[in-house]
Amino acid sequence: MAYKDLREFVDALEDKGLLHRVQAEVDPILEISEITDRMCKSPGGGKALYFENVKGSAFPVVTNIFGSFERMSMALEVDKLDDVAERIQKLLDQAPPKTLMEKLAVLPKLLEFSQFFPRTVKSAPCQEVVEKDNPDLSKFPILKCWPSDGQPGDEGRFITFPMVFTKDPETGRPNCGMYRIHVYDKTTTGMHWHIHKDGARHYDKYKAMGKRMPAAIAVGSDPAVIYSATAPLPESVDEMIFAGFLRKKPVEMVKCITSDIEVPANSELVIEGYIEPAETRMEGPFGDHTGFYSAADLYPVFHVTCITHKKDMLYPATIVGKPPMEDCYMAKATERIFLPLLKLDFPEIVDIHLPMEGVFHNAVLVSIKKSYPGHAKRVIYGFWGKGQMMFAKLIIVLDDDVDVQDLSYSAWRVLNNVDWRRDVIIAEGPLDDLDHAANFPRYGSKMGIDATRKTREEGMTRDWPEELYMSDDIKALVDKRWKEYGF
Repeated sequence: MAYKDLREFVDALEDKGLLHRVQAEVDPILEISEITDRMCKSPGGGKALYFENVKGSAFPVVTNIFGSFERMSMALEVDKLDDVAERIQKLLDQAPPKTLMEKLAVLPKLLEFSQFFPRTVKSAPCQEVVEKDNPDLSKFPILKCWPSDGQPGDEGRFITFPMVFTKDPETGRPNCGMYRIHVYDKTTTGMHWHIHKDGARHYDKYKAMGKRMPAAIAVGSDPAVIYSATAPLPESVDEMIFAGFLRKKPVEMVKCITSDIEVPANSELVIEGYIEPAETRMEGPFGDHTGFYSAADLYPVFHVTCITHKKDMLYPATIVGKPPMEDCYMAKATERIFLPLLKLDFPEIVDIHLPMEGVFHNAVLVSIKKSYPGHAKRVIYGFWGKGQMMFAKLIIVLDDDVDVQDLSYSAWRVLNNVDWRRDVIIAEGPLDDLDHAANFPRYGSKMGIDATRKTREEGMTRDWPEELYMSDDIKALVDKRWKEYGF
């Protein structure tokens, strides 16, 4: 059963002993961030945090709600994250129907999927309070996360869990993305979308047309909706349809007060507004998920026209920084959920692993069923041409008998199987906006490593050695006699 809203999910966490309430007064300027960072670094990701008494605001704050494998699985209402991938795989396994009977057999699945499409409602909890005449962002417990966040003259506060809703001005197709929001004052913010993002593409179209762009920032919804805003979906796929699929129930949407943008009806807070074409302002710096400050740069300015929220609003925030942090577990969900879709283009893939230390885009480990010479290098180049995989700075390909989730074993295989001159690829191409190591913004070098067993055709002039394995009969004997050894 889908969570009704954010509060119902938080209550479920508390019922399972996965939430800690902080009753003491805490400051949204740095103090909440430090408390949350310590919790994220505790074993297993610690607990979700509920700050009841936030200095300068009447509204409570929750953080670290997705910050463990257990909480992330609870958020998507599954026992384990791979369960979502299995649902997707079942949909993909259906061969195109040929006969009338086959088409009739597929129909129930198609009808089931259509039930996930969002539905528009006329009234919504997120519009219980409407502030149109004098909207004021300063009344909300928006956090400053790290000491050097923001520009001189502002408090360095950022909305870190925003769902930004826009529409393509040509097709009318909606989009939802998660781009941090730098709060400048009561009615203006930055809009930090990178040039590769769908929201930025919508903005470029409005800019070319010389037209003001409507947008809305929703904060807080049920967990499937929040997660879907981060998902690397194609532009043609509505994030709210995907959220409906995850929660097995359509997302209810409501039209904004001052524009035709629609937002989740169960949102805690909605900030409506517009972006003027070609108006920019210095945004950042911001302590980012890389563990370093992302540099200040010019980004579009968002003007607030209306704020709506629930009467008993609960404000969610996430703190990003040196891993492990909450976003690492969200990234792990993405890794598991989108594996079946990656296998559509690369059926040889057995598994994939994005280590937390690589902060999503700096390292990719993939195991494959190698079928021919150069197969691993084909996968490396293929990944660099595939969606957000183009940002991967390091791709390591291993054989199918390697558990890429085991970093220690994978490292042993890499360090023993690789001849650096023969097996390493250095290439140039697009990089993530937040990569600070490259000589130029968004462009630089990347490396691919073929750590598979080599064939003669790949330049191996001698036989590949056999790996050490104990015989099965001895392993069975020792298993049987284990207690006799006094262990």
